[in-house]
Amino acid sequence: MKLVRASTCNLNQWAMDFRGNRDRIIASIEVAKKHGSRYRIGPELEISGYSCEDHFHEGDTYTHSWESLEGILPYTNDILCDIGIPVLHRSVHYNCRVYCLNQKIVLIRPKKYLASDGNYREERFFAAWSKHMEVEDFILPENIQAVTSQVSVPFGDAVVQIGDILIGTETCEELFTPNSPHIQLSLFGVDIIGNGSGSHHQLRKLNQRIDLISEATAKGGGAYLYANQQGCDGNRLYFDGCALISVNGKIVAQGTQFSVYDVEVVTGIIDINAIRSFRSYLPSRAVQATHSHPFPLAIVKDFSVLIPYDESLECIPSPPIKVHYYSPEEEIALGPSCWLWDYLRRSGMSGYFLPLSGGADSSSTAAMVGCMCQLVVKACSPENGGLPRLNVLRDVRNIVGEVEDPNPTSLIKCESETGEICFVPDGYIPRDPKELAHRIFFTSYMGTVNSSEQTCQRAKGLAEEIGSHHYDVRIDSVVGSIQQFFVDHIHKTPKFEIHGGSPPEDIALQNIQARSRMLISYMFAQLLLWSEGRKGALLVLGSANVDEALRGYLTKYDCSSADINPIGGISKSDIRRFLAWGATNLGYPTLQGVVDAVPVAELRPLATPQNGGVSGQIWTQTDEADMGMTYDDLSEFGRLRKVERCGPVSMFQRLTAVWTHLQPTVIADKVKHFFRCYSINRHKMTVLTPSYHAENYSPEDNRYDLRQFLYNSRWPWQFERVDSLAQAMQQHKKRKLAEDSVSNSLEPQAKKRSE
Repeated sequence: MKLVRASTCNLNQWAMDFRGNRDRIIASIEVAKKHGSRYRIGPELEISGYSCEDHFHEGDTYTHSWESLEGILPYTNDILCDIGIPVLHRSVHYNCRVYCLNQKIVLIRPKKYLASDGNYREERFFAAWSKHMEVEDFILPENIQAVTSQVSVPFGDAVVQIGDILIGTETCEELFTPNSPHIQLSLFGVDIIGNGSGSHHQLRKLNQRIDLISEATAKGGGAYLYANQQGCDGNRLYFDGCALISVNGKIVAQGTQFSVYDVEVVTGIIDINAIRSFRSYLPSRAVQATHSHPFPLAIVKDFSVLIPYDESLECIPSPPIKVHYYSPEEEIALGPSCWLWDYLRRSGMSGYFLPLSGGADSSSTAAMVGCMCQLVVKACSPENGGLPRLNVLRDVRNIVGEVEDPNPTSLIKCESETGEICFVPDGYIPRDPKELAHRIFFTSYMGTVNSSEQTCQRAKGLAEEIGSHHYDVRIDSVVGSIQQFFVDHIHKTPKFEIHGGSPPEDIALQNIQARSRMLISYMFAQLLLWSEGRKGALLVLGSANVDEALRGYLTKYDCSSADINPIGGISKSDIRRFLAWGATNLGYPTLQGVVDAVPVAELRPLATPQNGGVSGQIWTQTDEADMGMTYDDLSEFGRLRKVERCGPVSMFQRLTAVWTHLQPTVIADKVKHFFRCYSINRHKMTVLTPSYHAENYSPEDNRYDLRQFLYNSRWPWQFERVDSLAQAMQQHKKRKLAEDSVSNSLEPQAKKRSE
């Protein structure tokens, strides 16, 4: 057997963190070497970080990237490294892969097909390489020339040849294109194809990615190594790792999808003969291969990627494994929790503050912070008796303000990113998630005269289960002072509708409560640690779900306005399923009570015997009644609007085929109501709190869903068309029913005549 031991990896890179990114790349190379690998591939743009965005227009970004590579090259002895880097070539920016070996550069391969949909804007920063199967000379920067003793290297669409083994690459988006590069690479006989990716987490998306990776070698054979970033590298996305190795259509190695670790290396043993046997058995592939065009070759001499013969006698190729998928509820628990951890440790802040109302949205956010604490404690106090992970422990100590003694009297063992045993000063080690939460997570129930005891107790119970530092406060004095300020200056007293007021008065009185909570939240976040004699401040968490943002069912600059929002890309239906799951699996039983409760805003007066109600009960103010639509309907509207790109007319037509239990005129009214609400509230999306991206119908205006925010909310042309279609369908149904009725009445007569 001709065996190759190869490694791919998940790296938690950070945009513009050149020193940290370099060190994590070096750590992954060192781990790959320890595994015995002679080929290592890393994520897309791993040197600079993927999400530099407009920093890619700055010359410094390219200079610093080459400076970082200069520090990496000494670690490439005896291992071929495929590294992601931005490159300026002939005054054009390219997203590139650079192959390095023995402190020299073998090939620079630019990306051919760029990602420019959804969250991605690569065509804003880079140009696609359009010269297929062509190479040019690239003049290396002087600092790199000094290390490699090379002046120029090949730049373009080529393949690396080492002995009789061919190694090629495609980058992230290229896997998802109809005519992916791996097709021609496979037909040309490339044995190993690497894919350095920057692919973000989205609920229920992983199976699509794994299917594409498997299919890349299922029809044409070969080995496929997929590397990915893992973590929050500076924006709304969480890159969800899951480094993979596929051989002849079978997954043989898989990394984690979510993790608080910075470096994870996945290694497999690939049988080159098995690849060639698989391919040679396919006559149709052979015919197409004979017609394939040759790639330029970057030939490597005096090096082999093969496992030495004597060692190979004790090795076996990596067998197929069962791919691990998380349930959507587990994805919701783990993805936002890891994103929250990265954001907190990299922000330099000392914890989180959350207005905890006892409702579904804020409770889910609280549960995610609790899950984050569980993951961190697990990394610092492994259940199996392993050693604390050094980078996680140091981050925790920085966050809680535990400064390490420069002259310690005792040391403790830790494990570094490369698996080395190292020693750090003895000190704080989080061993209990509740204890950690009490240090870094602060919650507050901000009640008013309109709040119920039920929500207050749910908030208190959940805070106790998670371990947060909880405050039960009443804000009536704040709300009352704002109302009185208005009365003193305008000389009119607004009233709730139940007390005889108008709708504008009612809404204004509700919004005063909501906006007061935002102001109090920021004051608490800035001063709570000070009040305890601690340094630092807290980040404020928001908790508005994607459906309510889409509908505009939130108050501008209320508690939906925060520093970050972990549930802003998650639907209400998924949140409720997550809460039910978390009640058992996270150990927070109060969450089940949250699920069982009817969602209410509690911004209108409680019912009393004096106003016709039962004391302690709330006037009917359910969220769905307020919105005029169900959450399930909202999710459907959102998917059709964004994912299926439907306007009012096409959405109506789609829904009449699905909602066959409803009359067309009813569907028309629902569609018009949605678009009316969507358009008059679209301005709210321009100030939406940065949110974890989890759904592909997110209405987030700044990066993802680029549309106007001033609409003609009457939609006169579109709604007129919807109404005419609805009436035509209604009349058609009536005629059909009448015809069926006549036909049914004539059947007995026809049957009698035939007899």
